[in-house]
Amino acid sequence: MLVAVISLKGSPGVTTFSLALAACWPSPVRTVLVEADPAGGDVASRFSLACSPGLVSLAAAARRSADPQLVWQHTQALPGGLPVVLAPPGAEQAHAALSALAAEASTGGGVLRQAASLSQTVVIADCGRVDVGSAAMPIVRAADVMVLLSRAHADDLAHLASRLHTASRWSAHRALLLVGEGYGSTEVARELGVPVMGRLPEDRRGAAMLCGRATRPRAKCGGPGDSALGQKAQEIATALMSQQPSSGVTSPPVPMVQAVPGEPSTSLPVNGLQVVLPVQPPTTRPWPGQGTAQSGVAS
Repeated sequence: MLVAVISLKGSPGVTTFSLALAACWPSPVRTVLVEADPAGGDVASRFSLACSPGLVSLAAAARRSADPQLVWQHTQALPGGLPVVLAPPGAEQAHAALSALAAEASTGGGVLRQAASLSQTVVIADCGRVDVGSAAMPIVRAADVMVLLSRAHADDLAHLASRLHTASRWSAHRALLLVGEGYGSTEVARELGVPVMGRLPEDRRGAAMLCGRATRPRAKCGGPGDSALGQKAQEIATALMSQQPSSGVTSPPVPMVQAVPGEPSTSLPVNGLQVVLPVQPPTTRPWPGQGTAQSGVAS
C-alpha cells in the first residue's frame, strides 16, 4: 500500500504526521517512510543523520535495478528502528532526485509503487506541499490513497476550497484530515461538500518526540500509554487499512464549493474525532472515512 501525505498550503505538520503514521502502523505490516518533498527533507537534520543513503542514492540505483526490495537498501533507521529514506535538505537536490524517480516510474512502474505492492508492506510518502507542477506529483498519482492535511482556520480553508476540485483529480481515493482548532468538522464538510475523515488535535509532546527533541520515537507505538499523536496515528492507519480501495473503483470530481463561513459555530474537541458524512451522500464513496473509525491525530 502506498500512502501519499500532502498539504496544499502552509505547514500543517505533514512530516510529523507522516512519521507518526509510519511509526505507529499496526503490526505485522512492514512500513517505510520516504521523504518525497521537493522543498527538501527535515528528518536528517532533526536526528543528526547523514543524507546518504537516502533519496538521492535510491534515485540513482532505480535506474539500474527493478528489485522491489531496493527501497530498503537506501534507508536509515531512526532511534527505535523506523526505516526512512532521507531526502537532502536542499530543494535543488531533492527536486532532481524526485525528477529522476519520476522518469524511472514512466517506464518501470516506479520503485515506490513496486515496494508498496509487496505483501504486508506500506510505503508512506511525505510529499510536503503539493501543486500541479510538483516533482512529487507522480508519487501522489500512483498512491493507493492521498491523505490531505489542512488547518481549520478561515484562510487555510478558503485556499483549500479553491483548490479542492483540482486536487480531487490527483487520486481516486482521498482522505481529508483537519489539523488543530478552528472550524468544526461538520461545518467544513458541509461547505466543502466532502466528508472529513478525522480531526488532528495538537500534541506538542508527541510532535517533539517525532522531531528528535524529546523521548526517542519507537518503530511501533507501545500502547495507550504513549502520546496522543501515536495513539491517534495508529487509529488512522487502522481506518486506512480497513478502507483500502479495491482496484478499478473510481470517484467523481469534488464539486465546487461555497465560501467558507465567517466565525465557526461549533468546533470539535481536540482530543477526539468525529467521522462526518456529506449532507447528501453521493452514490459512490469519493473519500475514505465514512466507516466506523473513531480517531484523531495530533500534528
